[in-house]
Amino acid sequence: MNKLRAAVVGAGSFGRNHARVISQLPDVELAAVVDVDLAKADKLAGDYVSLPFASATDIPRGIDAAVIATPTSTHERIASELLEAGIDLLVEKPIADSSEAGERLARLAQERGRVLQAGHLERFNPAVTALEKALTIPLFFEIHRLSVFTPRSLDVDVILDLMIHDLDIVLSFTREEPEEIRAAGISILSGRVDIANVRLSFPSGCIANLTASRVSTEKIRKLRLFQPGEYISLDYERQDAVRLAVLPNEPKMGSFLQIGFKPLPVERAEPLKLELEGFFHAVRERSAPKVDGFAAAKALRVAEAILAKIKEHGDLVSETVRQHGKRS
Repeated sequence: MNKLRAAVVGAGSFGRNHARVISQLPDVELAAVVDVDLAKADKLAGDYVSLPFASATDIPRGIDAAVIATPTSTHERIASELLEAGIDLLVEKPIADSSEAGERLARLAQERGRVLQAGHLERFNPAVTALEKALTIPLFFEIHRLSVFTPRSLDVDVILDLMIHDLDIVLSFTREEPEEIRAAGISILSGRVDIANVRLSFPSGCIANLTASRVSTEKIRKLRLFQPGEYISLDYERQDAVRLAVLPNEPKMGSFLQIGFKPLPVERAEPLKLELEGFFHAVRERSAPKVDGFAAAKALRVAEAILAKIKEHGDLVSETVRQHGKRS
């Protein structure tokens, strides 16, 4: 089997991780590293016996696939150039700086017959895979994604930085878009929203409460799902999930039903490795990726609606404070 030749565009922290994992895949060769800072590209390329370039347009012929791990604002331009050049792509999340841009990329990939996968890493978390297998009728989600503050990804709000992972998962589980959104968020240590709480109501009656923060004192990644007769608690970080369910055909203990507690079977692995293996499988087999451009654009569209609601709430609070100041 001939090795696929891959490029990594963006030599920052995400790009370095992609390069590390790609170099470990037996059927893929890391052939090029691209960064506008050629010195960074040169250093990362040197670590993996690859070639450095300062622009994606300089990538040599013969590259089969590329990973785009550059700032979000550059995704559409770079991805469009590479799709037009016939290169299959994995684009880090969010897929673009607007849902319209994401949909343009999805349509372009479709027209050119190219694979376009979005880097929604949590879809490849083994605990999420285990939960997918146990999914019946989702009724209620309670999700917390909290991180310690770092200067990374401050070009986007916490909704696009962190919460979008969980939005993508909820949308994939419910298979519908919310009909009502309530949201509030504030800026603390950056010029953008750093912490937010969101409530989504779906046509089926399912409700999802999501909290995301990048100013927490601890790292928390948890999802709780309630469905008929059971509750499943998932920890993204630990890659585990446990099910609490009513035990059928068991006598009651007094007036209470008996509840069983059972871990879901999870085969732990590095999600990034699984994501890249899935991407290169889609490239080789010409099959649909697990998270395509249209799914990524849908998650982005909901994220944009959330940000609009956060602004609406913020304007209301500001007006309340202003009116209070007049009365004082």
